Amino acid sequence: MDNLKVLLVEDHKVIRLGLSLVFEHCQDIDLVGEAEDGKQGVKMALDLKPDVVLMDIGLPEMDGIQATSFIKKSNPNIKILIFTSRESEDDVFDSLSAGADGYIMKGANEEQMINAIRAVAEGTAWLDPAIARLVLSNVRKQTTSKVASVLDSNKVVSKNVYGLTDRELEVLALIVEGMNNIEISKKLFITLSTAKAHVHSILQKLYVSNRTQATIQAVKEGLV
Repeated sequence: MDNLKVLLVEDHKVIRLGLSLVFEHCQDIDLVGEAEDGKQGVKMALDLKPDVVLMDIGLPEMDGIQATSFIKKSNPNIKILIFTSRESEDDVFDSLSAGADGYIMKGANEEQMINAIRAVAEGTAWLDPAIARLVLSNVRKQTTSKVASVLDSNKVVSKNVYGLTDRELEVLALIVEGMNNIEISKKLFITLSTAKAHVHSILQKLYVSNRTQATIQAVKEGLV
């Protein structure tokens, strides 16, 4: 099996030197090139066609997220492992959205670095533990949001059970706020007679006899 070809895109010379020494002692990884900025990284990636690009984010000329997006669109087969000290939520999700195959922090030890490179080369997503927690937290937020959407949908179903129109739901919300018919007509820019008609229809559809009962029913059923 051929050695993995790695391109390092990093603007700090000391870090490039340190990593080159690490790769020298790794028998299955060859460092095929080093780039100092994003534009150079893109060009070298497309020319050298490495298996993995180790990509910093804070690069001159073109940042690592832009470079990642450009490389991935040009050659999706090249794996990109983001290598950075930045762990903000925006950076993480912008990188993953750009097509990055993994995300590892610069504080990782040599073994973690090598394992991450091997993993993304094999097609396995790699996330630094700190980043994994951030992603998991975001997924949980999205799940909660989806659940809330489902609950909201259920509320809509509940509304439809009574056959209330959109305008009647608006009027009902104002009734719950304590507005009288005159106030409702002014709020919704409708005539007083139209406001009275909507209120009468609402009371009939909710099977209640007055505004107080309508308010209780609306809150109880989640109509507003």
